[in-house]
Amino acid sequence: MAVELAGRVHLIGIGGAGMSGIARILLARGATVSGSDAKDSRAVLALRALGARVEVGHDPGHLPQPPATVVVSSAIRATNPELAAARERGLDVVHRAQALAALTEGRRLAAVTGTAGKTSTTSMLTVALQHCGLDPSFAIGGDLAASGSGAHEGSGDIFVAEADESDASFLAFSPMVAVVTNVEADHLDHYGSAEAYVAAFETFLDRIAPGGALVACSDDPGAESLARVAEGRGILVRRYGRGGCDAQLLDFRPDGTGARVVLRHDDVQHLLRMAVPGEHMALNALAALLAGVELGAGVDGLLAGLAAFDGVRRRFEFRGRAGGVAVYDDYAHHPTKVAAQLRAARDVVGDRGRVVVAFQPHLYSRTREFAGAFGAALGLADEVVVLEVYGAREDPEPGVSGALVADAVTLPPDRVHYVPRWSDVPSVVAGVARPGDLVITMGAGDVTVLAPEILLELERRERA
Repeated sequence: MAVELAGRVHLIGIGGAGMSGIARILLARGATVSGSDAKDSRAVLALRALGARVEVGHDPGHLPQPPATVVVSSAIRATNPELAAARERGLDVVHRAQALAALTEGRRLAAVTGTAGKTSTTSMLTVALQHCGLDPSFAIGGDLAASGSGAHEGSGDIFVAEADESDASFLAFSPMVAVVTNVEADHLDHYGSAEAYVAAFETFLDRIAPGGALVACSDDPGAESLARVAEGRGILVRRYGRGGCDAQLLDFRPDGTGARVVLRHDDVQHLLRMAVPGEHMALNALAALLAGVELGAGVDGLLAGLAAFDGVRRRFEFRGRAGGVAVYDDYAHHPTKVAAQLRAARDVVGDRGRVVVAFQPHLYSRTREFAGAFGAALGLADEVVVLEVYGAREDPEPGVSGALVADAVTLPPDRVHYVPRWSDVPSVVAGVARPGDLVITMGAGDVTVLAPEILLELERRERA
């Protein structure tokens, strides 16, 4: 469905990563922007400074007078008073993805999707293109460490967007280049089955513009299967991975908080020194390289940009050091993401210390479906602290709690700690951490705010 964003636009939940990005781009294009959120935040303050009218709390009185468009995400329930009033008044109500897709019209769109790695890959591609002298517009589900922003209205004809598959809203986009990092069952609360989840990606192939290309990871069975379907439909496919493909990872070696990567592209071998850790991030860099080439950028400039990429907030973000313990924060909330990031943490800490993770399960449905897989992934750490489930948009389910994950962790019981009371977590984490250890708070919920509290507790204990 074609969507027009003109005049006044009101975003419910404007402080969210995706929504605030749309607001930034709308403001840059001269639109009148208003919105509301449950609380003040850094994103809300930044939008106010850019000219948006943002209210705290949800109330029908915050809605603009018609004609106006109201933008919502899947996190906004139908009972939200502003959403209910907007529909009652006949205002146009569109989904966040539809609004973002409308902003990409007339641009050469690179859309990055997949079960894991979307934000990092989108960010890498954006930075790589910038180092080629281009000025792409971008909308990312996280803030770049260098700029502190996850969205920008560029002067060029390229638009780089993170395309969310969680609710099938990625089907709103029509990319020239589509990147699929992996396809592994998730978001079954929306899809109902793994088969329906995979089918959505196959439908996404039909959204690729004529003459466009699919960039897919040949190492991932789901993405490779999708690549074969795409080839059967006559779509150009570019593969990346460890095997023989268009961009091949020949060697990966951890190097402090980064990595030394040897890759081959177009029969030429390149050395890439990355500033971020983890073999999964090296594969994301190969995806960004292939996408950038398909958009017409030069290989040397792209590689320079990938070498300069210094991360995204909440993606293995360093938060501080106290008592000889380094504290990081990460958004991982799917078993595959958790395992990949814990391996990267192990690369960073080496043999100097241990990996301690404070994990907050996200969504009751995901906890129920993947408790065993979470337990196996968390078993890659040395000490595990499991918090209570962050329900987000879901109501509690009887019998579903963080204890399901804690009981499944494949470590001796004395190294697994289920801590349902929020206020106890910093003390427990600081109590098990030792000098030389790496602590990582992990999850898609509000676990991120615990990092400063853990650092304070570590400092207190060091003074004592």
